[in-house]
Parts: sequence; structure tokens; C-alpha cells
Amino acid sequence: MGTSHFNTKDRILGAAEALFAIHGFAGTSLRQVTSQADVNIAAVNYHFGSKENLVNEVFRRRMDDMSERRLKLLAAARQNHPGDLEAVLRAFIEPPLALSLDRQHGGAAFVRVLARAFAEKNDGLRKFLSDNYGHVLREFAKAIADCVPGLPKEDLYWRLDFVAGALTYAMADFGLIKRPAAATEKQHCDKAALQLVRFAAAGLRADG
Repeated sequence: MGTSHFNTKDRILGAAEALFAIHGFAGTSLRQVTSQADVNIAAVNYHFGSKENLVNEVFRRRMDDMSERRLKLLAAARQNHPGDLEAVLRAFIEPPLALSLDRQHGGAAFVRVLARAFAEKNDGLRKFLSDNYGHVLREFAKAIADCVPGLPKEDLYWRLDFVAGALTYAMADFGLIKRPAAATEKQHCDKAALQLVRFAAAGLRADG
């Protein structure tokens, strides 16, 4: 019974994610989600309780794993490369970019959902993300502060905000630089990560 519960829940999350990517949060109805997931409305209410909670859980499904990978890489960077800003930035940038390539598990759809979250002012979602994942950003802010000790705290948070915005832009593949036909998606992603780490490091080290 547990497995069928899990499958139903996962089906609903997958359908919701795909629909949110296309229509946005406000533009997607629970009726569309139930139709795509082939479940009844009672199943959605049972597992999620409300549309707002369904939106939050779509994010939790991706963000928990991504945050764990980021923090693991950050711990390794601090231990193996203390004071190395680029190593810290790689830990911040590489897991989300890898997720954007994960087409097999719907990673690309989630990236579009993430872009929607920036475009649609959804205060409930912002609070959920801040409450559950704000600590990840604070850990990176601390690690970056150790690497650029002269940077005032306010400047640090402004710059980290811009780095996060540039990362979201790179994940969504909105950029002017398209993948060359000769390069695999992985090679293109690795190059994007390298360029973004360099750019972010220079920005964080810039004189005020």
C-alpha cells in the first residue's frame, strides 16, 4: 500500500510540475493536474491538502536533493580548499546546472517552473523557500565571507543575490550563447559552470 501511495503522490507531483512549467501556477487548475495524473481530486486533497501546498511540494521534491548536494560539496571545498572562493562557488553553481540537464527525471521542466517562480510574484512560495532553504544561502554567504574578508556584509548579500540570478538565467538556457552542434549538453554545461564561476568570483572580489 505504501508503494502505491508513493506512486500516486509522485504522479501528481510530476503532472503538476509539467503543467506549472507550461501554464504557470495561477494558470494551472487542480482539475488539469488530476486529469494529467489520472487521479481524482480526493487523491490531491489527501496527499497535499491545497494547491499552495502542492506548489510547495513540487519545489521540495527538487530542492531537498539539490540543497544536500550543494552543502556536501561546500563542506568538501572548505575542508580541501580552505579560503578558495572558486571552490565554494563551484559547490553553489554546479548542482543546479546539473539538474537543468536531467531531462530523464524532468529536471528541465523544473527549471522552467523555477523561472515561473521569479516571474510570478508568489509570496507564499517565497516564504516557503526562504523558511526551508534560506539556511543554504546563509552557509554559502559565510563561506564566501571567509574567502573575501574585506567585503562588507551588505555588499556580500547584494552580490550573492546577483550570482543567484545569473545562475537561474544560465539554468533556464535563456542566454545568447547556444550550445555548439559539436558539443554535448554536458560539455556545454561544464563550460557554463566554468564561465559563471569566473564571473562570480571576479564580481565578489571587485573593489567597492
